[in-house]
Amino acid sequence: MSSNRGVVYVEPGKVEVRSIPFPGMVDPTGRKANHAVILKVISTNICGSDQHMVRGRTTAPQGLVLGHEITGEVIEVGSDVITLEKGDVVSVPFNVACGRCPMCKTQNTGVCLSVNPGRPGGAYGYVDMGGWIGGQAEYVLVPFADFNLLKFPDRDRAMEKIRDLTCLSDILPTGYHGAVTAGVRPGASVYIAGAGPVGMAAAASSRLLGAAVTIVGDVNPKRLEHARAVGFETVDLSLDTPLSEQIAAIVGEPTVDCAVDCVGFEARGHGHSGSQHEAPATVLNSLMEVTRVAGKIGIPGLYVTDDPGGVDKAAQLGSLSVRLGLGWAKSHSFFTGQTPVMKYNRDLMNAILWNRIDVAKAVNVQVISLEDSPRGYTEFDAGAPKKFVIDPHGVLSKAV
Repeated sequence: MSSNRGVVYVEPGKVEVRSIPFPGMVDPTGRKANHAVILKVISTNICGSDQHMVRGRTTAPQGLVLGHEITGEVIEVGSDVITLEKGDVVSVPFNVACGRCPMCKTQNTGVCLSVNPGRPGGAYGYVDMGGWIGGQAEYVLVPFADFNLLKFPDRDRAMEKIRDLTCLSDILPTGYHGAVTAGVRPGASVYIAGAGPVGMAAAASSRLLGAAVTIVGDVNPKRLEHARAVGFETVDLSLDTPLSEQIAAIVGEPTVDCAVDCVGFEARGHGHSGSQHEAPATVLNSLMEVTRVAGKIGIPGLYVTDDPGGVDKAAQLGSLSVRLGLGWAKSHSFFTGQTPVMKYNRDLMNAILWNRIDVAKAVNVQVISLEDSPRGYTEFDAGAPKKFVIDPHGVLSKAV
C-alpha cells in the first residue's frame, strides 16, 4: 500500500503534517465506492473556511484531515466510472454531490441529500459535512467521480494555467456566485465586503461580468493595498468615516447597485474603536445600508449554526442581530448558502483558458510545499494578502 501525508487539525491554532491512510475505494460509512476515483493531488489550497476551524470557531474534531480545494490527476478508477481514466487532470468541486438526488438534478449540489447523513450538503475535510477525508494531502478519494469531476481538456494547456485553475474548486466559483446572486451586470456599481481571496475572486468576477466600478472594503491595509494594485477601488473600514461616505467619494452617491458579503461570521466592527472587536452582523447590516432600494445582496461568506467562540450565547448558535427590517423596507433580496460549484466551473475554466480572467493575480497565489503548510496557515491567519496553494508533489514548482 502507498504512503500518504496530509494536513491535520490538532487543536485551536495548530495544524500538523502527518502520515494518514492511503485512500481506499470506500465511503465514510465503509460502503464500497465503485463510483469513485483516487487522485494524486496536484494542488490544494488553504481556504478561509479552513481557518474558522483551525481557530476553534467550529465543532471540528481533533485529527480532522483538512482541505476542500483540490486539483489532481486520476491514478485509480472505480469499476463503475465510465468517463474518466488514469492520467486525466481534473478539478474537484468542494461540494461532495451524488448527482442522483433531487437537489443535484437541479444543480443545487451544495445541498445534496445523499452524501451526508447529518444534514444536506457535503464537503471534503470539513466539520459536519459527511466525514469525507480532506484533500490537503498527497492522495485523496473523490466519490461519484463521473458527476463531480471537471476534466481539463488538454493537460499541457492546463498546467500552463494551473495557478488559475486551482481556484476552480472553490474560491472563483464562490466569488462568482456571490457576484451573480447580487445581480452584478454590465455598468453596475458593486461593493465587495472583504479583501481576502474570496473577496478578490468576487471582485475579479464582477469585472468579468462587466461591472463599471468595483469597490473592495476591508480593515487590513496590506489586503487593501493589493486590491488597489490589481485595479480595484477600496474603502478602509478601520477609519471612522462611515462606509456610505467613502462610497460616495468614489461613485458620487452613498449607495451601490450590488453588494457581496465575502467576510462571514467572524466580521469586525467599523471604525478605530471597533475594528478589533468582533461584530458578526456588522457586514450584513452595512450592506443593507449601502445597497440601493430593490438591490440584491449575495452572501457567500460563511455563517455557521454552532460557533463555540461566539461573542455571546446567541452568536454561539448562529443567531445574529441582523436589521432585517431595514432590508425589508428597502425591498432587498438576499442569497445565502454553499456555492453550487458545478453550476459555474466549466464556464469559468474556459474563461481562464481563453484569458478572460486572471484570478491567480487577483488573489495573489503563492505556492508552498506540503511540509510548509503550517506556516501558510499562520501567515494567512495573520492577514497576508495571499492565496496559499499547497504543492504536495512539487508539480507546480516544475510547471511554472
